[in-house]
Amino acid sequence: MGIAMVMIGFLFVLVLLCSALLRWNEMRYNKTNLPPGTMGWPIFGETTEFLKQGPDFMRNQRLRYGSFFKSHLLGCPTLVSMDTEINRYILKNESKGLVPGYPQSMLDILGTCNMAAVHGSSHRLMRGSLLSLISSTMMRDHILPKVDYFMRSYLGQWSELENVDIQDKSKNMAFLSSLSQIAGNLRKPLVEEFKNEFFKLVVGTLSVPIDLPGTNYRCGIQARKNIDRLLSELMQERKDSGETFTDMLGYLMKKDDNRYPLTDEEIRDQVVTILYSGYETVSTTSMMALKYLHDHPKALEELRREHLAIRERKRPDEPLDLEDVKSMKFTRAVIFETSRLATIVNGVLRKTTRDLEINGYLIPKGWRIYVYTREINYDTNLYKDPLIFNPWRWMVSISWSHKTHVLCLEVGQGFALERN
Repeated sequence: MGIAMVMIGFLFVLVLLCSALLRWNEMRYNKTNLPPGTMGWPIFGETTEFLKQGPDFMRNQRLRYGSFFKSHLLGCPTLVSMDTEINRYILKNESKGLVPGYPQSMLDILGTCNMAAVHGSSHRLMRGSLLSLISSTMMRDHILPKVDYFMRSYLGQWSELENVDIQDKSKNMAFLSSLSQIAGNLRKPLVEEFKNEFFKLVVGTLSVPIDLPGTNYRCGIQARKNIDRLLSELMQERKDSGETFTDMLGYLMKKDDNRYPLTDEEIRDQVVTILYSGYETVSTTSMMALKYLHDHPKALEELRREHLAIRERKRPDEPLDLEDVKSMKFTRAVIFETSRLATIVNGVLRKTTRDLEINGYLIPKGWRIYVYTREINYDTNLYKDPLIFNPWRWMVSISWSHKTHVLCLEVGQGFALERN
């Protein structure tokens, strides 16, 4: 009886303590003129619910608080906007008190020189360096031939497998393809070490920034240190060899005729950015495209017809060129439709650099704003039967603004490709 009373008393105190913590955290952010919402637990906020429930968490919060609400996600007080007009305003006014605002864990792990962390002249330098690596000349002479060679080799290995885990193979394909562009002809043990550390790094970027042993954040930080060590050793080895390399790392390290000279630290951050930025989007899009094509034989047949027509014009060992890729209209439609239906990119994050008034609310300096665009992809005013996989919808003449809902978001006078 005595033990039972002690247990009941302990549970009662625990409930009171939890309630007090939740109340205290709400009071911390209970400033006047902020949108409605909840802030969850101290430090953790509502990160667990956000990561586990995903779109369901967003829909539930919108039902309770409307399309513009506050929360605490990934270690940061955050405003979530699911309002089309507010989203448009935020993306058109980036230079007016708003900058890219990715979570602190992502900034810590990807490096202080990555494009999401720098602004002004540093951002222009890093952006110019990245764009120079994917120019039309680079695409024609280096990137496409290497991708063609890699995919032939990679897919050729599947014939030896009894079962193929598409999710696992897609993730490996996305990473290894990018790594082959950055540093070709790496030894297999080094590639495996890169891959193992990179996968830990990815998990760490989407975690609460608590630097304690065993946490995903600590593992991500350590993985980044290990990747820096591997890159530093590789770069020093190349400097000592005196050879000229034509992969991306070779161009980043080039001293002569380089419009965007970078320090060794900036080069390492740029390499990690390239690997990271395309990994999740490419692997998920590839996996979901395979699923949709499997479920829709007519679309698969049309895709095969387009590819076989291109192949008939070429020798068996002749790689695809830029004109071949440009002619793949139905393939592009499949990619658009997969990106729309699977919603690979849910939105983008911005950070306030000063107190900012939006929609009648005063947003404090340092808060994140999550521009959530997922629901636009299922808007019946934009897409007929939006839950049906229909690549042919992209083959008809529709306004460019519809296509930008899938892959691009309007920013100022141009368009910027965003990750997550």
